[in-house]
Amino acid sequence: MTRTDYPWLLPSEMIDPRGPELPGDRGRARPRRTVRDWIIDTLMFLLAAAIGLIALEASEKAGNSENIVLVDMIVGVLACCALWTRRRWPVGLALVLGAVSAVAPVSGGAAVVALFCVAVHRPFRVVAAVGGLSLVAGCLQTVIRPDPSTSLTAGLIATVVLILMVTGWGMLVRARRQLVVALRERATRAEAEAELRAEQAQRLAREAIAREMHDVLAHRLTLLSVHAGALEFRPDAPAPEVARAAGVIRDSAHEALQDLRMIIGVLRAPGDEGDRPQPTLVTLDALVAESREAGMKVTLDSRIDDPAAVPAATGRTAYRIAQEGLTNARKHAPGTEATVEVSGGPGDGLTVQVRNAAPPGEVPRVPGSGQGLIGLTERALLAGGRFEHGATGDGGFAVRAWLPWAA
Repeated sequence: MTRTDYPWLLPSEMIDPRGPELPGDRGRARPRRTVRDWIIDTLMFLLAAAIGLIALEASEKAGNSENIVLVDMIVGVLACCALWTRRRWPVGLALVLGAVSAVAPVSGGAAVVALFCVAVHRPFRVVAAVGGLSLVAGCLQTVIRPDPSTSLTAGLIATVVLILMVTGWGMLVRARRQLVVALRERATRAEAEAELRAEQAQRLAREAIAREMHDVLAHRLTLLSVHAGALEFRPDAPAPEVARAAGVIRDSAHEALQDLRMIIGVLRAPGDEGDRPQPTLVTLDALVAESREAGMKVTLDSRIDDPAAVPAATGRTAYRIAQEGLTNARKHAPGTEATVEVSGGPGDGLTVQVRNAAPPGEVPRVPGSGQGLIGLTERALLAGGRFEHGATGDGGFAVRAWLPWAA
């Protein structure tokens, strides 16, 4: 989810996930002021008070009586204090302060601040109406209580320019906030859509695997059920028929298990089978040639007439075992000769052995030693075979694996 590192630096409307308040959302609970809101409200109060003091000084210089000056002072203080409610009632406050400012110039600063708040928090039609009333009130103030140090024309122009600038500034702030909210909503929507796409991809993958399991295993399990049922209902069948049915059951169970292992392999490493060609026993010659090009002495003794006839999963496991054995020989016995032996056949299984002689001198220990052998043991067990490794009588080392090869 999108988040903000410093929410206290944002307006409270921007923290609210519903965004700025809309006309139809007047009844919803207002968010609490943030630190930024308190700072802005305090600055707005001080700005309005400063403008009020300037207007009060101008009222004294205009020769007004002490009573008028006192009333102006009281009205100015009340107007500035009323600004603390501008977030709750922005439109009403702006209308009241605009009307009061027509006869009390000391409240003019508070009226400008209230107008700015309306421009930030309300749509254009409301802002235009309140701004028009503020413009009329400002012009009336210039006529009713003119500034003796400024001409009437200059006062009117200054009033119009100030109100237009404040209104435009507030509308710009509102537009920027709406843009940020729109971008945040778009980011949130994009995250939700990405999660939905991921869930859909997982669901489609599960459905594909379910279909694959049904297509692969249904036929073999049906054969198992039919022949097992025949043995159950015909216990007096001749021995050859019983043996043939048992053989079919055994072969079907073995093939079903192999297919299930392949499907589980896809689950364990999704995408690996289809991203690149997988090595098999056919590519063992290329592995030996690559090791020889690296300067290693390797002898290959393969007694498999047709490596392509070896099942792909079995051949891949044999290839990985030979690869790890040669890697270990190169790391732990550099300069020695390694021998790779491959033998076996359908029904007998596939045997892979990698032996190397003792190193001529002391070889420093390689970090991470033994991790590859652990992985090969797990790989051989998953394939239904077994894996052995250890030192030989002459000080060398050998790894040996037997893998099932169906007849």
